[in-house]
Amino acid sequence: MVRNMNSASLETSSAAGNYPSDPIDDLPIAYVEVNAEGVITRSNRAARALHSADAHEIVGMHAWEFAPEGQAEQDRQAFLKTISSGVEPPVIRRSLYSNGEFRSYELHRTLMRDGQGRPVGVRAATFDVTEAEMAHEEAHQARIWLESVLDSMSEAIVITDALGFIRSVNPATEALFGWKAAELKGKVIEKAFPLLAYVAEGNAKLSFNMALETRSRGVATLIDRERKQLLVDLSTSPILDKDTGSTLGVVSVMQRVKDVCEFLPMPSPDQM
Repeated sequence: MVRNMNSASLETSSAAGNYPSDPIDDLPIAYVEVNAEGVITRSNRAARALHSADAHEIVGMHAWEFAPEGQAEQDRQAFLKTISSGVEPPVIRRSLYSNGEFRSYELHRTLMRDGQGRPVGVRAATFDVTEAEMAHEEAHQARIWLESVLDSMSEAIVITDALGFIRSVNPATEALFGWKAAELKGKVIEKAFPLLAYVAEGNAKLSFNMALETRSRGVATLIDRERKQLLVDLSTSPILDKDTGSTLGVVSVMQRVKDVCEFLPMPSPDQM
């Protein structure tokens, strides 16, 4: 690697930009400033730790010399294009080998401009997003697992949010009521599945507001897409946030008891 500043200028830059009282040195985020030629003129401790380098090993080097293997020329051309165009550069996400492991980073950059608005360099901050990516992947895998479990169940499952809007149904719900999932999502559950009657131990009543507060189980008479009455074993349970205890929605589990083969008049469009 070839330095672009002599020893004296490096000492001046280091003294001016990297002494302990420099505010950027205390930032937990890796930060560098790069001039219009692509030479790093300022860096903080986090940036040096990211690249396992001292100040004199960063300041004075071209920014693209710290690019992943095989990426340097592409980064050089992209940098010079950004400076010449004056267009704010996009966020870059990369995996880098740092401190003995590969981690994921986001590089956020903004142009430095002179009094006439012309680009004279770039400020760059690098954020470690490894944990966020891992959490996202874990959530994605958990969602796939949950959807697989729901899809395999023989009972009809309907999940609503705290306002009663249907967010998810499984294939058993489609088979039982004749509706497609896409037709049900976003509808208010009480309109999608009108409740004609409900019988439970102790003559307990059922409404969506009650389902938000407590578990319930009973035999309900609902209406399917063909306007037939369906007698189902219906269990409802509030979905609670495990950290705050707040109610996120309701899960309803239904299994047919028998069909009451009585056709009902079709509702008007505003009833659906």
